[in-house]
Amino acid sequence: MKPTPYPAPDFALQDSNGETKTLADYAGKWLVLYFYPKDDTPGCTTQACSLRDVRDDLTAMGAEVVGVSMDDAAAHEKFKANHNLNFTLLSDQKAVTITEYGAWGKKQFGREGILRKTFIINPDGQVVKVFGRAIPLGHGEKVKTALIEAMHA
Repeated sequence: MKPTPYPAPDFALQDSNGETKTLADYAGKWLVLYFYPKDDTPGCTTQACSLRDVRDDLTAMGAEVVGVSMDDAAAHEKFKANHNLNFTLLSDQKAVTITEYGAWGKKQFGREGILRKTFIINPDGQVVKVFGRAIPLGHGEKVKTALIEAMHA
């Protein structure tokens, strides 16, 4: 893993409304960018709901929350509706951005896939904190604490 801070890789991915979002869209703000394996699976739902529950606190601190998986826009819309998710989900169906962020690799039983990773990116586009193997339960609170620490570093 790279030592922080380092420049966040750029991305251009579509949200569930078909709009393309890039890293530049979040310039001047803190960004919590998290990668997760699949919409509406138990661990991913737990993680998304924990981020949903702290999102207003994160927004009050000037941060945006964005999730990325290989699911398509329709799956993202359903996932958001099913769990009242209040943040942007982006589709990376070819795993280009997932790979650039190092969120693709070996999982349990030797299979490859999306690793559960979260990045805190500062307003200057620098990665300042990485959760390498995020634990879904309580992840939102851990991110909130890390964001407070990063803002005061």
